[in-house]
Amino acid sequence: MHQLVTSESQLSELCEQLSSADVIAFDTEFISENTYRPELCLVQIASGTTQTIIDPLKVGDLSPFWHLLAEGGQKTIVHAGREEVGFCLRATGKVPANLFDVQIAAGLIGLEYPAGYRTLVKKLLQKSPSKDQTRSDWQKRPLTKKQLEYAMGDVLYLERMEQKISKKLRKLERFSWFEEEMQSWLFQVQESHDRKKWRRVSGISGLSRRNKAVVRELFFWRERTAAKRNMPVKRVLRDDLIIEMAKHPPADVEQIKNIRGMERGDLRKVLPEIAASIKAGVECPEGELPVSQPRTEMPPQLNMLGQLLSSALQSICHKSQIATSMVGNPSDVRDLIAHRLQLRGHEEPPKLTQSWRAELVGILLEDLLHGKVTVRIDDPRSELPLDFAYRDSSEKSN
Repeated sequence: MHQLVTSESQLSELCEQLSSADVIAFDTEFISENTYRPELCLVQIASGTTQTIIDPLKVGDLSPFWHLLAEGGQKTIVHAGREEVGFCLRATGKVPANLFDVQIAAGLIGLEYPAGYRTLVKKLLQKSPSKDQTRSDWQKRPLTKKQLEYAMGDVLYLERMEQKISKKLRKLERFSWFEEEMQSWLFQVQESHDRKKWRRVSGISGLSRRNKAVVRELFFWRERTAAKRNMPVKRVLRDDLIIEMAKHPPADVEQIKNIRGMERGDLRKVLPEIAASIKAGVECPEGELPVSQPRTEMPPQLNMLGQLLSSALQSICHKSQIATSMVGNPSDVRDLIAHRLQLRGHEEPPKLTQSWRAELVGILLEDLLHGKVTVRIDDPRSELPLDFAYRDSSEKSN
């Protein structure tokens, strides 16, 4: 039976209890539809025989718990823990210690990636957690018994899954792969919190450097405004409106008013700020304009080669008991081809040519590309009909 923490004194007692724990599995329930950042509503914890739910709306300051996670010596287990890491980062500037994400690890032992919590519980433990509260309003109080049981169910199986997956990782000699993937994933999560991705504004492709400077200025104005108002960024200003103003920068407030979609009352109040952001982008010094990666026209055979090697990638991954989506996608395959055929400039080496991915598939794909490997249909009725063989064993890459 779980305990419910609703006061600072109870939280202090819980942190003292968890300070000597070897393992802390945790999950959160949050609402993100109406705020700039997700609003934390519950924290569920399983550690040995301890089963606890923290109510942040009643406790208030959860920083003692986040510091415990970030600075403790325990193994921290999550599933798809991007938001959980985010809460810890914002509270402490650090990520949880010794983090093990079962979703990432599961992809490295041949289960689908990314797999939902209930999918993994069913495949690994043959259990079926409840899913009848997935649309609950976690901000509403009091919470029902069903809501609390459902929330607790999201952490009860994490440690058992971690144990089973870790055993398989060691058997396959892939634990070092997992550690590398976790480091890479955590870097991406931290980077997304530290730097906002203005280049991801939908429709930015093909704009000039000057137009992109306008997008950048409007993007950061939107971020500041959304944070100030505590509302989702796209409710402040939609991507399509940013792109429209960047393509044809209006000269003044009156011209901005005439753009369809800018008639909202709350936007009318900030038109001078929007105009100032556009002006800053238009007048950006040449040396501070966004750098555009030169586009190289790809030859028509790239798609055909990409399809062939993507099929090879899928076959290799299946036979190697690893999720294809964990290793790479068709875009990664085309990057490898373009890199090896010198169709692109001096960029970072493609993902499939680095570390364990090169060992698993990259070298074989390159040898296939250079004619050292033949492909044949082994069994057309098989789920994986392709087979690969080196023309000459002496040609096999080291």
